Amino acid sequence: MSSPAAEVVRLLTATGGTLAVAESLTGGLVAAEITSVPGASRVFRGSVTAYATELKHRLLGVDAGLLAARGAVDAQVAAQMAAGVRKALGADWGLATTGVAGPDAQDGRPVGTVFVAVDGPSGPEPGSAAGGKVEALRLNGDRAEIRRESVRSVLALLLSELAGEQTGNERAQDTEQNGGF
Repeated sequence: MSSPAAEVVRLLTATGGTLAVAESLTGGLVAAEITSVPGASRVFRGSVTAYATELKHRLLGVDAGLLAARGAVDAQVAAQMAAGVRKALGADWGLATTGVAGPDAQDGRPVGTVFVAVDGPSGPEPGSAAGGKVEALRLNGDRAEIRRESVRSVLALLLSELAGEQTGNERAQDTEQNGGF
């Protein structure tokens, strides 16, 4: 069975899509996982590790007022990070991770609070793999386990969006082949 990263690379290669990643708590682990797959250079544009809060604003375009009001560990921050890296690096898909791996709480959030996000192209139908999606996670374990699970979760989120997009494309192709619209 292939790894989630290998499946991401396979699906993006098949659709001609590209990917960029914005990371905070994972510190480059998502990018490392993707680039460990042979052929990743066909789809992976690059990554921004914006560990410091002000870099989320300066490099990724996250709203400064949002960061001031809610801190870096927030669902909207994750969504804006994913959209920002997608735009900054010119990719079809953007991923983001932000959260608290420990050992201490941050921005009033306990250790294990994580937000992962994906931002992608709008699909042809309402509700199809379009725009952004964020998942809030409450993870247990030590720092390394929280970071590993964050990587797994953000890749799973992207895979679910890519699978939905592929299903929609296959449905459209089947309809066209059978004389429909």
